[in-house]
Amino acid sequence: MVLIDRLLETVISQGASDLHIVVGRPPVLRMHSRLRSLNTKVLTPEDTVALMKSVTPERSQQELQEVGTTDFGFAYEDKGRFRVSVFKQRGNVSMVLRLIPKKLLTFEEIGLPPQVRPLMFAPRGLFLVTGPTGSGKTTTLATMIDYINTNIDRHIVTVEDPIEYYHEHKKSIINQREVGVDVPSFSEALRRVLRQDPDVILVGEMRDLETIAAAITSAETGHLVFGTLHTTGAEGTINRIIDAFPTNQQEQIRVQLSVSIIAIISQQLLPRVPKGMVAAYEFLVTTPAIRNLIRENKTYRIDSVIQTGRKFGMVLLDDHLYELYQRGLITMEDAIFKAKKPAELEAKIREGSVVGEDEGTGFRGGDEAPAA
Repeated sequence: MVLIDRLLETVISQGASDLHIVVGRPPVLRMHSRLRSLNTKVLTPEDTVALMKSVTPERSQQELQEVGTTDFGFAYEDKGRFRVSVFKQRGNVSMVLRLIPKKLLTFEEIGLPPQVRPLMFAPRGLFLVTGPTGSGKTTTLATMIDYINTNIDRHIVTVEDPIEYYHEHKKSIINQREVGVDVPSFSEALRRVLRQDPDVILVGEMRDLETIAAAITSAETGHLVFGTLHTTGAEGTINRIIDAFPTNQQEQIRVQLSVSIIAIISQQLLPRVPKGMVAAYEFLVTTPAIRNLIRENKTYRIDSVIQTGRKFGMVLLDDHLYELYQRGLITMEDAIFKAKKPAELEAKIREGSVVGEDEGTGFRGGDEAPAA
């Protein structure tokens, strides 16, 4: 019989990011982006159900029966927290358990540019952290929230699904609300949040029109709002938000966005040479030029403004990938695989052009940047 405790111990001791439980294979670990089967028995349908029941709360088991999937978080003794997704496939139960690092990382450790720091003190505005699933968005946001919590007195309200990093009160007060436990939905939490005297609001996922609209309104009305989207690149993020609205509202939303948005970080997580993970970023800070482009529906020109905005710490994703490759932190194959314009990046790498010292991005690429 396969015991969940032994599997969780293995995840923690091996430093894996994820544990996959699926019928027809032994348990599988994800180690530095690669999958590795454990040397145990092949799991049967009865095994996966037993493993699921050993960690899944009653309400989540009920949700699994009703809709075929459920997500929750739990603490394994005092050794670590896990974010869990349980789902049905071909009539059987599968699970993915992600280990949430206990230690909150610093700006230096995850490689954020120094230009991000002053934005944490902004009195209002929308700061977006974007990227595909598993790109480290949650870790980046946790670092930012911890920086505010450590340095200034603010009331921080987070809405998360599920809560991953637990924050303690430091200089700030921090209230963390879990969707499905403390509040039914992101949009409902945001509808109520302005009555709770917040200074800083974290929206774990801007997944529908109502939530996106509420986040923009909150940023306009004098709050610093952090949000995430599953988009790649600053231009794609702005277009995704505008396209979420009906056509007759899009012009108004462009104006609202141009005023409220203060920065976008779009990130990818790559295997670090020789081991570990490193994050690559695209970073946009809204300047008057960027605000005009958003307002005038000329987002296709944003990339060229980012390229000329190095003094603000701005950088395109492909340029940061190139820099990480030049520094020997990632392989050429991984850089090209994650690039927005792979053919152009491959040509640049093969030409062997060197980024000059005066053109450095200010991004150093962290020691470790755990996935989120």
